[in-house]
Amino acid sequence: MYQAVFWTLEHSLLSFQVFNHHVYELANTKDNILEETNKNQQVVLVLYEAINTRDVQTVHQILAPDLEWWFHGPPAHQFMMRLLTGASSDQTFLFDFDPLSVTTFGSTVIVEGCDHKRSISWVHAWTVSTDGIITQVREYFNTSLTVTRLVSSSQTPPSNYSSSSSSSSPSPSSGSSSTAEITPVHCFSVWESSFSNRVGKSVPGLVLAI
Repeated sequence: MYQAVFWTLEHSLLSFQVFNHHVYELANTKDNILEETNKNQQVVLVLYEAINTRDVQTVHQILAPDLEWWFHGPPAHQFMMRLLTGASSDQTFLFDFDPLSVTTFGSTVIVEGCDHKRSISWVHAWTVSTDGIITQVREYFNTSLTVTRLVSSSQTPPSNYSSSSSSSSPSPSSGSSSTAEITPVHCFSVWESSFSNRVGKSVPGLVLAI
């Protein structure tokens, strides 16, 4: 009887230690994710400050030399490209990027702003590498942007995800007795621009999948 009780207490203690270990690992994982999120946001905010103060050296340190650039909007609103490439010094093309909201999804940092006087809304989607270098930027001017995340059916989406859009199903391969299975993928909206409807005119809408 005593042996059985001793084994039960020992087993309970072991289970408690394993549970604590898992809790500790989970806490460390969350801390690492939070640290990465804060770091990526800080990199992007430092870039905006450098751009607005015309700190060329800091800009060059943060941006990758082979930066991947994507733009959607009126050609006349390519302020960032003209500024960073020195394509034009005309006062007409000067533009101050003042972030009004910053949201981070892993390596992707979404920044939104609006110039009410000029009826211009903008969204930047920056990709920050693990070493703190920005490798990609997607610009959206006067565009309503929805950011979505693709999640396979085997994964459980976080509770703040919404509006599943579509999924794919297995289809037979032509001329073959076997079938190629495609893992169903669901698309969940995680962010929507909030200033695009404040420019006083209708704007196109786009979806960015991350």
